[in-house]
Amino acid sequence: MSGKTRSLSFAALTLLALAYIAFLSAQSPASKLMPKVIDLGTGDQEYIRLLGGPPESVTMRAGAVALSPGKTVGKHSTENYEELLVILEGQGTVIYADGKLLKVKAGTVQYCPPDTEHDVKNTGTGMLRYVYVVAKTR
Repeated sequence: MSGKTRSLSFAALTLLALAYIAFLSAQSPASKLMPKVIDLGTGDQEYIRLLGGPPESVTMRAGAVALSPGKTVGKHSTENYEELLVILEGQGTVIYADGKLLKVKAGTVQYCPPDTEHDVKNTGTGMLRYVYVVAKTR
């Protein structure tokens, strides 16, 4: 299995596990939710919405991001969500408001707690592609 295929398989398993955890921990009935397969897309679009929260999921939202070298997604806060980044391709840095830097690369997963201001920057020479998944905490 190639590194890229292994990374995509890991990402798919991670997303499936998160969906299952959110389903089990939901406080509202999930009887109307349906299992689904979501295409990550193949183009160079900077952002693709994968899940938009209710009624598609209980609380989860997800998207696919593609950043060119040197680009950032822009500072933002997780607010009352926790966030997971599944890095599919490339390398980058997650920059926190307190100055902390976490390096990420293909095959890694990065967790960001609620109420955390951060930015993601592509520090590599190729595209940085990742899937983010956020789930409401309160």
